[in-house]
Amino acid sequence: MLSAILLIVLVGVLAYYRAPVIVWTIGLAIWLLALQFGFGVAVHPAVWGVFALVAAVLNITPLRRAVFTGPVFGIFKKITPPMSQTEQEAINAGTVWWDRDLFSGKPDWQRLLSFPDPKLTAEEQAFLDGPTEQLCSMIDDWKVTHEDMDLPEPVWQFIKDNGFLGMIVKKQYGGLEFSNYAHAKVVTKIATRGGTAAVTVMVPNSLGPGELLQHYGTDAQKDYYLPRLAKGLEIPCFALTSPSAGSDAGSIPDFGVVCRGSYTDPRTGEHYEDVLGVRVSWEKRWITLAPVATILGLAFKMYDPDHLIGDKEEIGITCALVPTEHEGVCIGRRHYPGGAAFMNGPTWGSEVFIPMDWIIGGREYAGQGWRMLVECLSVGRCISLPAMSVASGKVATFVTGAFARIRDQFGLPIGKFEGVDEAMARIAGYTYQMEASQDLALTGLDMGEKPSVLSAVLKYHNTERMRKALNDAMDVHGGKAVVLGPRNYLARAYQAIPIAITVEGANILTRSMIIYGQGAIRCHPFVLREMKAAMANDGKAFDAAITGHINFVISNVFRSLWLGLTGARFAGSPKSGVTARYYKQLTRFSSAFALLSDMAMFSLGSSLKFREKLSARLGDMLSNLYIASACLKRFERDGAPKEDIAVMQWAVENALYDVQMAMTGFLNNLPNRFLAGVLRKIIFPWGQTLRPASDRVGTQVARGIMEMGPMRERLTRGMYRPKDESDAVGVLEPALQAVVATEPIEQKLRKMGREGKFRTITAKERLAEALAAGWITQSEYDAVARARKLKRDVIMVDDFDMGMKQFDEKLLERLIF
Repeated sequence: MLSAILLIVLVGVLAYYRAPVIVWTIGLAIWLLALQFGFGVAVHPAVWGVFALVAAVLNITPLRRAVFTGPVFGIFKKITPPMSQTEQEAINAGTVWWDRDLFSGKPDWQRLLSFPDPKLTAEEQAFLDGPTEQLCSMIDDWKVTHEDMDLPEPVWQFIKDNGFLGMIVKKQYGGLEFSNYAHAKVVTKIATRGGTAAVTVMVPNSLGPGELLQHYGTDAQKDYYLPRLAKGLEIPCFALTSPSAGSDAGSIPDFGVVCRGSYTDPRTGEHYEDVLGVRVSWEKRWITLAPVATILGLAFKMYDPDHLIGDKEEIGITCALVPTEHEGVCIGRRHYPGGAAFMNGPTWGSEVFIPMDWIIGGREYAGQGWRMLVECLSVGRCISLPAMSVASGKVATFVTGAFARIRDQFGLPIGKFEGVDEAMARIAGYTYQMEASQDLALTGLDMGEKPSVLSAVLKYHNTERMRKALNDAMDVHGGKAVVLGPRNYLARAYQAIPIAITVEGANILTRSMIIYGQGAIRCHPFVLREMKAAMANDGKAFDAAITGHINFVISNVFRSLWLGLTGARFAGSPKSGVTARYYKQLTRFSSAFALLSDMAMFSLGSSLKFREKLSARLGDMLSNLYIASACLKRFERDGAPKEDIAVMQWAVENALYDVQMAMTGFLNNLPNRFLAGVLRKIIFPWGQTLRPASDRVGTQVARGIMEMGPMRERLTRGMYRPKDESDAVGVLEPALQAVVATEPIEQKLRKMGREGKFRTITAKERLAEALAAGWITQSEYDAVARARKLKRDVIMVDDFDMGMKQFDEKLLERLIF
């Protein structure tokens, strides 16, 4: 009995710590020797013979390849589906970073905490405090979106003159050369004031030709265009999406044929004859800045039927820079994306001849467009839409916390009603998750990483959380958020939600195909190695990968079972105190996720690619593991402040709960029901033990954003705060201060009213009566009058003159409180 227990412990320890094959061999040999000489149990020679044979097969590489991994390799090559060039380029794009740790089943928490905290340089901070602050003060979003449907000319000029369009351009070309972190914070701050300006600034910096030029452009292209982009002399756009090719961008119908032709360069006026180039035809839609662009980045499929540049006829997707004044280029019409006024529209052209040197990177980069796009997109998707989502969360937190404290019903601030505080906790919790997730990814970008998988995680989950936060903010504000006008600071962002959900990879596609589709191959420690070995017919590389993979699976079975049985109580944690249990649970679910991934690939094979619901749930697991770890990183980065414990708990506990529910949904729908049952017993031996954040924690979070304290300040840091009390957002802070300060006086007045002390009726008359009777002082009277005025300014919605009977302003004044 004791020997059996020792065997179980030995196997468990070796598997848990992922011992290599040689250590397994030595360990089991020692156990057999102990069994025979220590416990007096006769080990039959046949057992020793079988053990020696298996040990030899596993440890002697040529023998292992001949007996085991060689035949497996033959089968693997047959069942591995062919991978298109587009798929290969998408998978190879970017890098893997912290996401690989989460996929490993054994995250290195010390590594996470050792990542440098993102910081702004003095120059970057000065830009945020100076030009960015000034730009925000120039924006009247109601006028932009309701009257002009465009930014005013002075705002456009300010953006150009102050380098907003060249934040990513290197200083040698006249740009600001900001970090990715600074770039994101500038976009975030502008977006808290107006989405139109934010989109106008962000697109040239993350999704325009500037990024492509810096990485792939020829010296001549860089020297000409980058200084002009940095100074705002060129307005760029990038045209990828076609009416018939949205999510499937690789199937764009736009094409160009290599030929010889003539053209006049609109930049110089010079005419050229008999030039090698491409005759391009395209029709693009939904292209941001296209109506006003001066330089068009254009993606098209390139063909060379006459073999003018080589042996291939189908060259592949190619990216070119075309001046919009060039003959045949059509722009100038625009779309009106819901509720937003940023410039967006179509561009088209038929058989437009462009020279070879207009291809980004020149002739040698012909056909490399898709790789260029997906590599650069992994950077842009970490910055633009995630930053705008963070901005929406900050605004929703700031305005909803203040409004819910100022607005009262039934004698209580509405934020103190549990139904409202539940919505407010979600707003603050999602904002914490969104900013923490983006900041961690920005750290990776500024370390030189291009985390393509994490960029997809951010694009989907930040925009979805933005959607939920704005929905909750609209609900809390009620009628205040329904009526459009200058006082409404939520409706335009709410109307524009579908834009963020749709662009840069539609959210349904991103969740169901991209996150896990890329993650399973890129982040898994062995799958990509196995696939590359199969494609290269490299049996030696496959042998090393498959043996490591088998050990990986065995380890995760034992790790998941042990961590499930013990509730991860004995797992390691880099921190003690309130966060320790979260690190332990993340370790547990990382192991379980790694196991489920392998079992999904094992049981479904190549059909997993088409099981989008299962793939989506696996993506949800990876995403929420990342979000929870990012929140822990943020908490430590902020100095583990006690005021933020509640919002950190809400963010982490709900992310962990979402991981658990994604695993449950996956197991409920895995086609192999026997395997699903076994996995459920391994991963959830005691059932689903995690719960979302408690009501008590949620109430603490809601109260935290209704008070002018450290938690509210940290959640809303970096947003633009108008100083003008006539501004709908600017009035909130002074109104909140005034209402809180005069609350004891208001309570005193209400008590006197209940006691029947007043002879007057209206609140305004009673306030004057209390002053006349000496029940309150003049300073108290003034404070209450000011608080009531500010409160009314916060609550009121806009009404507009219809040119009919004019209202009596003096009568209106008498009705106020």
